[in-house]
Amino acid sequence: METYILDTNLFFNMQAGLDLGQKTEEVVVNLTQGIKKAKEHEQAMFLIPPRIVDEFLSFFENKQQPFLQDFLSVITVQSPKAEEMLLPASIFYKLVEDIRARSYRGLTAGEEEVQKTARLFTGKEVMNKMQFEMSVGPLIKSFRERYRQATRFGFIDSLADLDLIMLAKETEGMLVSADEGVIKWGRTIGVREMQVPVFGKKMKEYLHHRE
Repeated sequence: METYILDTNLFFNMQAGLDLGQKTEEVVVNLTQGIKKAKEHEQAMFLIPPRIVDEFLSFFENKQQPFLQDFLSVITVQSPKAEEMLLPASIFYKLVEDIRARSYRGLTAGEEEVQKTARLFTGKEVMNKMQFEMSVGPLIKSFRERYRQATRFGFIDSLADLDLIMLAKETEGMLVSADEGVIKWGRTIGVREMQVPVFGKKMKEYLHHRE
């Protein structure tokens, strides 16, 4: 029996290649039916850490919708036993090295954006508050995007992300995620993984399974 550990982005990233619907509700409904079929025939287990459940539900204003409750009824919510797991020191060396590099890239992006702002306003007359905010708005947006790319892209930046990886390690299950940071660090730690399009095909097989 195979075990799958599911990430939040499967339900919202329609470009990831899951191919189980055009919108989130449709994806959740089809995935729920596939999970039911797989469990009926004892073909697979589907695990989600509690933090991922919270993250998933945070996207919905009405968390009591039947299709959400139906989905939650067929998955297994499980936390990794973090206090019982051991990881090699080399992983922490890589983590610290990556954090340091990202911090430097973020600092460089900030410096460049400050310089850009200074050039824009040099020699200009005093602006009122509205004019200033209209002028500086695009610069702030640019800075936020560049800083995010420099420090967060390809990195695990939440405990929910770490839960996914550690649960996959503990259960020897397949990590299924469209998050490049989760996949990258899952490989560093040494977990099994399944690409989202391949997982989508597996779910379709479960859906069309005949008695």
